[in-house]
Amino acid sequence: MPGWEDKIVLEQGDLTEAAVDAIVNAANNDLQLGGGVAGAIRRKGGPQIQEECNRIGSIAVGEAAVTTGGNLKAKYVIHAASMWLGGQTTAESLRASTRNSLARAAEKGIGTIAFPAVGTGIAGFPLRDCAAIMLDEAVQHLQGKTSLRQVRFVLYDRAALQAFREVWAEKQKKGLE
Repeated sequence: MPGWEDKIVLEQGDLTEAAVDAIVNAANNDLQLGGGVAGAIRRKGGPQIQEECNRIGSIAVGEAAVTTGGNLKAKYVIHAASMWLGGQTTAESLRASTRNSLARAAEKGIGTIAFPAVGTGIAGFPLRDCAAIMLDEAVQHLQGKTSLRQVRFVLYDRAALQAFREVWAEKQKKGLE
């Protein structure tokens, strides 16, 4: 579809190095920055991110909370709670946490945001299903009134990038329905 190449970008890389207004953390509902994406954000962003998360406290699974980006290039971190601490991500929690992350970004007037493949690491969610849900939510959000100009998916490895590219190509063939 014309115009989408600048609105949705798929790339392989290090999310913590993304030069965007906000990055999304694949979070648990207790906002404890443990391993995986959250651990990388904690290490590179500094202790102030976890301190802000502690002040926010627990949030509902499917919700999203915003903190500063600490020492990261991004000004904000949006914590997408797709699972309970130690739990699994479900399609419903991934859809809701992605939608709520986009909503929090728009509320802050954010122009660019970068997501990882939320829930596909320790939470065990299937990669292609993740791509389909997250891309659907991004397209739906961008079709409405929003401050967001670009949604980037910064994927850690080649397999994740390939899955997102395949799903995105299929969606574009279908007319992004």
